[in-house]
Amino acid sequence: MKLNLKHILCKSLSAAALCLPLLAEAAPETIVVGQAIDLSGPNADLGRDYVAGIKTYFDVLNAKGGINGRRIQYLVRDDRGQSDLAVKAVAELVDQAHASYLFGGVGDDVTRAVLNSADFKRSGLTLYAPLAGADYQKDAKVLFWRPSYQEEIRHIFSHFGKLGIKDIGVVYQESAATADAYRRLTEQMQQSGIKLSGTVHLSSDRAKVSAETQQLANAKPGCVVMIADSVSAGLFLKDFRKLAPQTFVAGSSLTNLTTLRQLAGGKGVEWTVFSQVVPNPGMGSSSIQLEHLNMMRKYRDEPVSALTLEGFTAAKSWVRLLQTGKRVAGQSEYAIPSGGFDVGGYMVGDVANSNRLSNYVDIALFNKANGLTY
Repeated sequence: MKLNLKHILCKSLSAAALCLPLLAEAAPETIVVGQAIDLSGPNADLGRDYVAGIKTYFDVLNAKGGINGRRIQYLVRDDRGQSDLAVKAVAELVDQAHASYLFGGVGDDVTRAVLNSADFKRSGLTLYAPLAGADYQKDAKVLFWRPSYQEEIRHIFSHFGKLGIKDIGVVYQESAATADAYRRLTEQMQQSGIKLSGTVHLSSDRAKVSAETQQLANAKPGCVVMIADSVSAGLFLKDFRKLAPQTFVAGSSLTNLTTLRQLAGGKGVEWTVFSQVVPNPGMGSSSIQLEHLNMMRKYRDEPVSALTLEGFTAAKSWVRLLQTGKRVAGQSEYAIPSGGFDVGGYMVGDVANSNRLSNYVDIALFNKANGLTY
């Protein structure tokens, strides 16, 4: 596997730059927004892009004078994708940096750890827009921007249903982070009448994984759905493509495509599709897409992605959700307008009694140019 050292160095320097505000004390007239997120662990590409999108919108906002004259101070901590580090980082952001608002990190395991931590509970804050897809109790102190895994899976099934596909294979890596997605997948299969062609259980038993991969290829499913971390998914694809080069394989919007392609190879990622929770970030089809493109060019010297657009849009939505006036004890930081609101051409918050603002789901094909075709 060839590594682009220049690319890695640039990414590392970008991550360091994002953390520079950590050294500064908050000025009296600033709004402190904290976030613990993976900047150097297994989902660093996702985390860095998400942060870049959020920071870009806050740069735009601060250039206009902030919110009612108060600038945003955006403090980012690297949790490396580890639950214990996320809990420690959130505690420091709340207790020492005095963050008034918290954005979430990557993954359900990290999200649950933060929500269950004593320091977070004591803060009374709501965790905003984590990159997580499991279902949470409505009274949990979390407000998601993105739709759930269930909605992504439903859209994937709808897409392949239109192609006449009636049977699928499942690739599953059992873990706390994937349990909810797997449960939702099996429920959706039952509801849709989709038949199971076979299952590959990803584990350390390479002989068993190899045998199950061969069996799945022999079964010739209409498509294969992967519920696994990006490393395991990439290794599976590398082997599976030797046996089934033209079988559709699908993954979720939180698949790290850079890691996937490095491990599976260019041929391995052909015929793969991924659900997406934002429209094409490279097109200016709506005002939010165009604003994101223009502001990323102005403030960031890096390519746009689905995660930069999601971060940008989540931050723009965040401003619309802020309670006006001084909050009383026990009052939420956020107020969702009745009927939702428009954010650059897309409605969010329009589903009553939901802790997820957006229900937008699309699907995109991984193309030979190492990008997505929507």
